Amino acid sequence: MADSIYDIPVQTLSGRETTLREFEGRVLLIVNTASECGFTPQYAGLEELYKKYEPKGLTVLGFPCNQFGGQEPGSAEQIQSFCEKNYGVTFPMFAKIDVNGDGAHPLYRYLKSHAKGIFGTEAIKWNFTKFLVDRKGEVVSRHAPNDTPASLASAIEALL
Repeated sequence: MADSIYDIPVQTLSGRETTLREFEGRVLLIVNTASECGFTPQYAGLEELYKKYEPKGLTVLGFPCNQFGGQEPGSAEQIQSFCEKNYGVTFPMFAKIDVNGDGAHPLYRYLKSHAKGIFGTEAIKWNFTKFLVDRKGEVVSRHAPNDTPASLASAIEALL
């Protein structure tokens, strides 16, 4: 496992290989997303948070995942188009990943090991699980899918 969240390789939705190093020094809200989920309207709330707090140092990072009910079946192009057309998403989106199981992306292995779920479990339970990371790259908290983006505002403000 990586020593720092910033060293973990990721791929943007457009296919560019990078790491989270480009977000070092920012507060991060990392979310596993899906386009056909009951929580999909949270894209709007995530975008509102991003627009409001990005100038102060917040970056929202979306990681599409198809592991929960096949609710993210689209290609990268379809996901990008859906997010822009329906929710005006401007925050960074990344390539589709797995968040659980043997094929879980290293980022999610890192996040889950640093912020356990209810009863100390590591598994992601559903789409739109949210992780808050402070400016030093420390995983501060994990939030359930039914926690709305707006409900995280005070926690985000405290980190900014």
